[in-house]
Amino acid sequence: QVQPMESGGGLVQPGGSLRLSCAASGFTFSTFAVSWYRQTPGELRELVATIGPRGTTNYADSVKGRFTISRDNAKNTMYLQMNSLKPEDTAVYYCNFPRPGGGTYGPWGQGTQVTVSS
Repeated sequence: QVQPMESGGGLVQPGGSLRLSCAASGFTFSTFAVSWYRQTPGELRELVATIGPRGTTNYADSVKGRFTISRDNAKNTMYLQMNSLKPEDTAVYYCNFPRPGGGTYGPWGQGTQVTVSS
């Protein structure tokens, strides 16, 4: 079964940068789209960015121009470079593999906490 594993979160000041990583096991990573999501307490999980198997990317309006999603299929790893971070980016960030009709292929992992605060 596919199991995504997130890492790289932490505490950063406003305007700072972080790079998140997502590793996947039990999965032919290269043939599927991969997405980053985030969630804050009491809110629904939000789609942040998606990268397709051939590298096509899509971003939520709130992160366009600041976040960059990328993938290394040889390493079964996906990244989210986050620049110009804002306090409203504070959330738990998750990665997963979206199904075309909705839902995800993998279970939700523990995520990685990103806190943007001075």
